[in-house]
Amino acid sequence: MKVSLRWLQAIVPGLHGSPAELSDRLASRGCPVESVTPLGAGLDDIRVARVRSVRPHPNADRLRICEVEDGSGTVQVVCGAPNVTEGGVYPFAPVGAVLPGGSRIGKAKLRGETSEGMLCSERELGLGPGEAGLMVLHPDLEPGASLIDVLGLDDVRLDVEVTSNRPDLLSHEGIARELAPDGAAALRLPEIPGEPEGLEAALEGLARTEGTEVVSSDEASVQIEAPELCGRYLGLVIRGVRVGPSPDWLRSRLRAAGGRPINNVVDATNYVLLELGQPLHAFDLDRLEGGRIRVRAADAGESIETLDGVRRTLEPGMLAICDAVRPVAVAGVMGGADSEVSESTSNVFLECALFTPGPIRSTRKALGLSTDASYRFERGVDPEGMLRALLRAARILVATGGGEIAGPILDCASRPFARTRIPLRPERIGRVLGIPFSPEVVRGLLEPLGFALEEDGGVLSVEVPGFRSYDVTREVDLIEEVARTHGFEAFPQTLHPFRPSSVPDHPLFALEDRLRDLLVGLGFLEAQTPAFAPAAEGEVALQNPISAEEGFLRTRLAPGLVRRVEYNLARGNRDVRLFELGTVFRTAGPGEVPHEETRLALILHSLREPKHWSGEGVAFDLWDLKGLLTRIATVVRGGDGWEMRSAEAEYAAGAGFTPNAMLVVSGPEVGDFGIGGSLSPGRADVPPWADPIWAIEVALPAEPAAPQVPVYRALPAHPGIDRDLALLVPGEVSVEVLLARVRDQGGETLREVGVFDVYREDAMPIGTRSVAIRLRFRASNRTLTDAEVDEAVEQVTQDLARELRVEVRGSQG
Repeated sequence: MKVSLRWLQAIVPGLHGSPAELSDRLASRGCPVESVTPLGAGLDDIRVARVRSVRPHPNADRLRICEVEDGSGTVQVVCGAPNVTEGGVYPFAPVGAVLPGGSRIGKAKLRGETSEGMLCSERELGLGPGEAGLMVLHPDLEPGASLIDVLGLDDVRLDVEVTSNRPDLLSHEGIARELAPDGAAALRLPEIPGEPEGLEAALEGLARTEGTEVVSSDEASVQIEAPELCGRYLGLVIRGVRVGPSPDWLRSRLRAAGGRPINNVVDATNYVLLELGQPLHAFDLDRLEGGRIRVRAADAGESIETLDGVRRTLEPGMLAICDAVRPVAVAGVMGGADSEVSESTSNVFLECALFTPGPIRSTRKALGLSTDASYRFERGVDPEGMLRALLRAARILVATGGGEIAGPILDCASRPFARTRIPLRPERIGRVLGIPFSPEVVRGLLEPLGFALEEDGGVLSVEVPGFRSYDVTREVDLIEEVARTHGFEAFPQTLHPFRPSSVPDHPLFALEDRLRDLLVGLGFLEAQTPAFAPAAEGEVALQNPISAEEGFLRTRLAPGLVRRVEYNLARGNRDVRLFELGTVFRTAGPGEVPHEETRLALILHSLREPKHWSGEGVAFDLWDLKGLLTRIATVVRGGDGWEMRSAEAEYAAGAGFTPNAMLVVSGPEVGDFGIGGSLSPGRADVPPWADPIWAIEVALPAEPAAPQVPVYRALPAHPGIDRDLALLVPGEVSVEVLLARVRDQGGETLREVGVFDVYREDAMPIGTRSVAIRLRFRASNRTLTDAEVDEAVEQVTQDLARELRVEVRGSQG
């Protein structure tokens, strides 16, 4: 929000402080100031000048020779602007002047004619785009006057950052309310120069024609046909308006706030938008068919040419302002060219509306058309300030363009607004903020912001004003206002202890935190990639995609991480360890919401450990990936409830992996939990020197089980006995199956079993390998005997021979 300091001071006469001090005060209220810009910087040398005569240049068709009066005499200036005219008043940079861009004006010859200075455009002065050539000033200005003085540029512009939940700050009055020493009660809107005597009182006493669906007068009628999209619509007719340039005070205020003057009618509506935050629109009444205004949903295929000259097709559900036969404006976004106010307009229909924010936001996105009005409507405007804004605009319009108010105010309210009351407990404020606040102190902090308070039995009942009705809806919102107004810097260093909440985190969030801790500890960095994907990687099409290349929602996380690896390898960074916790989307049945699932994905392309002079670095391999999958599965599923197996070749290829991929499953469905392996060739655009890229993608349960709580056990008091077996294992028997049989047959005293060697020799039978395993036996209450252990080992070896055709090559105790 661009704010004029002089405008703020006009609203709050007692406002003191430098721009830097006011910026600090706003920042402490949660409204940081992004920039402070002196508007007159670089314009000290620019004067007002009048062109006395204009004649063609003898040696150039597009140049003209002007006699310019600048207050100190008359000089000759060669000018190429198409809008220079005899008698016109323009900004003038004399010889020796320095423009805002740093250019110094000197005496020059252009095609043989002397030019002593330069007539300036808005663009050359840094005041606007200046497409129409020279900047045209008011014809009554005296030559030689300072441009800074006549345009009111001895001002400072504050660019205030406004969050989406504070639409009340999108106006000068809203910012002034935060800065006023006495709050809202001290605000006074500036006087309107040239306002006819008694106009304000006449407007305040103007009759109103009210209704919930349709209202009408002899001049016009208003009908709301879509009450769910428009809560209230006000209209007022002003006849006999003279459309023309606005006076300097109005143009100066608009420029100071970053606006662009157009004509007195449009400028009046824009002034109120910037001052009060309420968008308005002025129609040429004579171009409204039947003098009717119908607020309705657009029909399929309807179109309208908007004020920017573009023909736009409306979609069903969009809200349109229509006359008796056609749309004349896209509600809340932009008016139509067919009903635009022009120099020939004499009768104006002034509208002020309250639109539902959500549909305005959807319309703005669908049409790709963002305006100052839509920016405010989609955040919410003050439902109680509409009449005040309409009357303020009418006063300015009559003061700058003449005219006569015709008929009553048409007030059609389909959803009348009622203020809400929120109970606020002072003891609750103390518990949340850490220091006590008495009811009197709370009243002194909230009432200046426009809240009304009543006390009943120690509980405050707070009435929320309309301009804060969008973001203050709960007791904790009021507590935030107390803290913000009290000043965060005013809180002591030590606060009372406070327990934020007794509600535990959702199990899925807790699981994500445990996975983050694990992976960060293993040297991974967390990535966050967009959920948008090309058609090859998505199933769910977006209605309003950001780009044509990414018009779908992703079905997997890994492709986004692969693109991050490609980015790093293209820049010579080969050590990449990334993970992402995010959502993927699958199509559902017709008319159903797409299925959303939370997943974890990892990507690896690097050495197992950093390079060192003591040895060559070793790249990651399949066993590293298996170890990662095991640790992840243990965190997600606990110590049991899952198993790891080799992925079927067809399944691995479909997921983008080579046949070495592994699956972690928790049931009969293959791949229902996670998969990991090296990417198939062609899945990533990498240089020839790149190592294999390893990836893992794991589906997280929507309702994870609580993590297993570690249980303390004393160290064993009795010694264990180890037995090593060298087994001749057929090639079709996996080590996983082998160890499962050993655990099953080893008895209650078998505590551990694991592989410590695997090798093959030519002397072995074809299709076999030697697997050496170590078994550890221990009893908790006594020392085992060799005979007991030998009996258990015999049971194991007999079972292996019988069930798996595994032979014992040797054993060692």
